[in-house]
Amino acid sequence: MISRRHFLATTAALGAATAIPGLAMAKAPMLGAMPASVHRYKFGSFELTAIRDGQVTLDNPQQVFGENQTVETVAKLATRYYLPADKHTITFTPVIVNTGNELVLFDTGWGSGNPGRGGLAGSLAAAGYTADQIDVVIVTHCHPDHMGGLMDGDKPVFPNARYVVGETEYNFWSNPAQDAGGTKDFYQLTKTKLTPLAAKTTFVKGEGAAVSGITAIETHGHTPGHMSWRLESDGKQMIIGGDFCNHAVLSMERPQWHVLFDMDKEQAIATRTRMLDMLATDKIPFSSYHMPFPAVGFVEKHMHPQVHYHYEPATYQFTM
Repeated sequence: MISRRHFLATTAALGAATAIPGLAMAKAPMLGAMPASVHRYKFGSFELTAIRDGQVTLDNPQQVFGENQTVETVAKLATRYYLPADKHTITFTPVIVNTGNELVLFDTGWGSGNPGRGGLAGSLAAAGYTADQIDVVIVTHCHPDHMGGLMDGDKPVFPNARYVVGETEYNFWSNPAQDAGGTKDFYQLTKTKLTPLAAKTTFVKGEGAAVSGITAIETHGHTPGHMSWRLESDGKQMIIGGDFCNHAVLSMERPQWHVLFDMDKEQAIATRTRMLDMLATDKIPFSSYHMPFPAVGFVEKHMHPQVHYHYEPATYQFTM
C-alpha cells in the first residue's frame, strides 16, 4: 500500500522535475476531428463497403429540412436529440457492394475540385480497391453529390464499368428543355458527367435489375426519377436508399416536413413515408446516402403523439 508520506514525496519530486529546464513535459498539438473514412460489413453473402466522400456543415437546419416549419420547431426537435439548433452536418456515403461476381458502386460522390468533399477516389485505396476494379456504377439520381465523380475531365473515373440509372431520371435531366432556370446546372452536369457514358449505360424503370440480387425501387419525388435499390442475398433484404430520407432525425421523425432539395415536396413526403413504413414493418435494414457514417441502420415506427419514425444505427449486426 502506498503511504501518504510516499505519495506526497513522489508528487513533490514530479513537480520539481517539471520545473527543471529540458525536463518539462511536452504538450501534444491538437490534431482535429478524424472521422472514419471506410467501413466494411457483411450482408448475407454480399460484402458492403461504405466510403465517406466528405461532409459539409451548414447554418440553420430549418432552411433545408423543415421549410414548412418554424425555426423554433426545428430547433426544438434537433436539441431533443442532442444536435445543435443552429447548424447541421451533411455527410456523403457511396457504398460498394461485392456480390462475389461483380463489384457494384452506388453513387460516386462529388468528384474532384470540391473542398471537404470528393474523397471517394482517394479512399478507394484505403478500402482495398482500385477504380478499374469497379464493374457496375449505379446512379440513384442526377444530383452533383451523387454523380459528380463519374468523370475526371473527359475521362471516366471507372474505365471498366458499365452504368445504371433510372430511365425517367435520365430522360428528364438530359432533355434540353431543362437547360434554363433552376434546372440549368443539373442539365449541364448530366451533359458532362453522364451523357458521355450513355453508350455503356442501362436505363431501368419499375423493378429493373442492375445485376443478380440488386433490383430497383421507384422512389420519385426527391427528383423526377429517383431510384432506391433492393439487395437480396441468402434470403435477406437490404435497401440502398439514396436520398428518399436525408436526415436521421429531422426527416425521419418528421417525414412530412418539406426538404429544400426535394423537387416535388408532396410526392417526396408520400415516398418517404411509404419507404420508412416498409422498412419498419418488415424490419429491413437500409443504407442511405446522408445518414450518419457508416450510414447503415434500421427504422422503428412510433404512433404517439403522431406517426413518426426513429433511426437506429447498426452496431455489430453485420460484422459478426
